[in-house]
Amino acid sequence: MKLKYKNTDIGGEVIKDNEVYVVKDNKTLNNLVVSSTDLYAKMKTTGHAHVGQEEVYNFITGSGKMEMIDTNGQTHNQTVKAGDVVLIPDGWFHRVHAGPTGCYFVCVFDGNRNH
Repeated sequence: MKLKYKNTDIGGEVIKDNEVYVVKDNKTLNNLVVSSTDLYAKMKTTGHAHVGQEEVYNFITGSGKMEMIDTNGQTHNQTVKAGDVVLIPDGWFHRVHAGPTGCYFVCVFDGNRNH
């Protein structure tokens, strides 16, 4: 079992590949999924919220905006760039908007993909 990866290639399998992004999931561990997203310039993820699941986003390259809405409906937008880490609390809606050069980020979440 391989346990060491580069943040630029987390291994796993491609689960989405289209004109917006390429998403890969590594499901080596029992309780956590490591996912990478190569989000193309000026594109955005579909956005989602999920009850019972927290996430950690680590921005590796590029820049953009993390759009977040808490469970009370309050917006918490953050500008993001390479080196930033954003914590997504349980139940918060979140979406990434890529800047003019796109962005690549690695996300870790508990449980199975439900988004």
